[in-house]
Amino acid sequence: MRGPQSPGPWTDADPPLELTAFVGRSTELAALAAALDGARLVTVTGVGGVGKSRLAVRAAARWAAAAPAGGAVWGRVELAPVRDPQFVEYAVLEALGLTDHTARTPRQVLLEHLAGRRVLLVLDGYEHLVEACAGLAAELLRRLPELRVLAAGRRPLGLAGERLFPLAPLGTDEAAELFAGRAREQGLRVTDGPEVRELCRRLEGIPLALELAAGRLRALSPAQLLQRLDDRFRLLTGGGRDALPRHQTLRTAIGWSHELCTPAERLLWARLSVFAQTFDLEAAEYVCSGDGLAAEDVLDVLSELLAQSVVAREETSTGPRYRMLDTVRAYGADWLEATGDAARLRRRHRDWYLGLATWCELEWFSPRQREVAARVDAELPNLRAALEFCLTEPEEAHLGQYLAGSLWFCWVGCGRLAEGRRWLERSVELDSEYEQSRLKALWVLGYVAILQGDTVPAFQALRECREQAERSADATAAAYAEHRSGCLALVTDDMARAETLLRSALDRYQEIGELNSNVLMGQVELAMTRAFQGDLADAVRLCEDVRRVCEDHGERWARSYALYVLAYAAWLDGDAGQAREQLADCLRHVHAFHDLLGSVLAIELLALVTVSQGDPAEAAVLQGAAAGMWPSVGLPLFGSAYFNAPHEQCEAAARQALGDARYEECVRVGARLGREAAVARALRHDGVRPLGALPAPRGPVDQGCAESGKREPAASPTRKGGETAG
Repeated sequence: MRGPQSPGPWTDADPPLELTAFVGRSTELAALAAALDGARLVTVTGVGGVGKSRLAVRAAARWAAAAPAGGAVWGRVELAPVRDPQFVEYAVLEALGLTDHTARTPRQVLLEHLAGRRVLLVLDGYEHLVEACAGLAAELLRRLPELRVLAAGRRPLGLAGERLFPLAPLGTDEAAELFAGRAREQGLRVTDGPEVRELCRRLEGIPLALELAAGRLRALSPAQLLQRLDDRFRLLTGGGRDALPRHQTLRTAIGWSHELCTPAERLLWARLSVFAQTFDLEAAEYVCSGDGLAAEDVLDVLSELLAQSVVAREETSTGPRYRMLDTVRAYGADWLEATGDAARLRRRHRDWYLGLATWCELEWFSPRQREVAARVDAELPNLRAALEFCLTEPEEAHLGQYLAGSLWFCWVGCGRLAEGRRWLERSVELDSEYEQSRLKALWVLGYVAILQGDTVPAFQALRECREQAERSADATAAAYAEHRSGCLALVTDDMARAETLLRSALDRYQEIGELNSNVLMGQVELAMTRAFQGDLADAVRLCEDVRRVCEDHGERWARSYALYVLAYAAWLDGDAGQAREQLADCLRHVHAFHDLLGSVLAIELLALVTVSQGDPAEAAVLQGAAAGMWPSVGLPLFGSAYFNAPHEQCEAAARQALGDARYEECVRVGARLGREAAVARALRHDGVRPLGALPAPRGPVDQGCAESGKREPAASPTRKGGETAG
């Protein structure tokens, strides 16, 4: 994952943008790269299927590669699946790998994180969101002098200073080369003869149209393809041979390919258009089957659409997934609407992803936790589409509330607090006959707001949830509302109230038989209150119990927070080696889940352990790294005196050992680290001194603060008689 401080580029192994090979565009690629050097906003325009996206991505990669090492980054924002203009800015954050837990607007986050950075933003497929994209691009360009925008769409953004780069179709030679290359991929040999040349001319050199035609070569020769295409063109042009306008040429080629499909292939093509972006086979079999297409036949029909280049396959960390290009999907969507079956398919799509979210919530408390996180990440565009359907269709509000609430683990555990809060707020604003769904959305909203440091809305949501739960005798909602109210008291330093509420909530959970990651986090939070009040033994007992339960169930997320508390207790007990080991384990897992809060808390405590082991310079670097991460989390250390005490103790020890100037220098080094680099540095343990080692002398220190982070190993006895060796 790309960290919030270093929005990272894709490499040349970019995601599939067109189904075609990159043929015959060397001149255009060089010209576009030159245009980027001379203008801050360049827009590649052209008909659908002409290769705008692929050219833009190649040019962006070349632009970044030409910059000094580490001097430039780029990201592609794929906007075709985005329907709500308000999600454009979230899409940009996601494309740049920026994680932000705060209540700030996405635009504020972008402006802060990109300030002073040389970044190229590729806005791809924005035609249906021109106003929103133009407004965002205009402000970013005005306020970020180092930013460049490369847009790829069928129309300009219409901004001052925009340099247009019209992309023409391929010439005949290049088109014939592409057509022959696609044939070779299917194990077929096509000679560059008159029929191929005429076919390329009739398709006007549009790469996607050529790809679709080549997909038919298993059944038809080039001459037969040409004859069938000519027949359709003559029909549309009244019998003449005048070329159609290019935007109609592509649609005509798609329609012609559609006509050559079997009825089952046409049906599946139309039904697959309900997916927002990529999808897997199981989803296709459920959503698209029935009424003329049996579930067991979907795979065979899908295989035919793959062979015809209507659908593309890509390998991902969650297994094979499939996608349709936007132009092809749009044709299928029109056909689906014409059949009158669109509403039913959208409901089936919603039902599948509602079921997926339910399964994921249950499996979050299992050894499949990492798999769940990856699956939800891959399915986010479809989950968003399902949420949008629920929240905009009459009588569907309760399902939207249920879905938004069931995804709590995605919003909280996988670094998507800001997006989750938007869906949750939208959902609770709607009236619903099913109060239970709304209550769940309310306590999850309160939880999200707490973690964002937005205590007033958190209190209001939890109070409403608790009052309604008590009126309706909903024991589950009452337990969760009480639990999260205890969490709110914890981060606002009301330890006595936090302990009371958390103990009561845990009793309620036990009464109703509730056991999951949330319940275990309640026990961890109770342990924090005990540790902060000086009862380390009770804190350790509670967290050891959490660790045992987590390990029995294969749970890693709540376990990581238990390790954080155990590490704090180990450090207070004088066992810095054990504290470091537990914090490293904690950090590895929360970072893998994209949990920014857990990551920064672990790094803060690692800094304290590091200074106590005799490396004040490296401790200062880690404090600087944490300081750079907190703006994306919220109020540093929640503004809590209890959470802040270890930070202050670390800073005081490091300043005393290094002197103010050297300390500040090391902090600045840490602040320049991106999230990935900060985590990697925190996990690197080349060697440390034991607890109780004498601090380094005041003044310049040669180790620990350098950019390389190299330190000399050290070893000596610990106070418990063991050894800590690097």
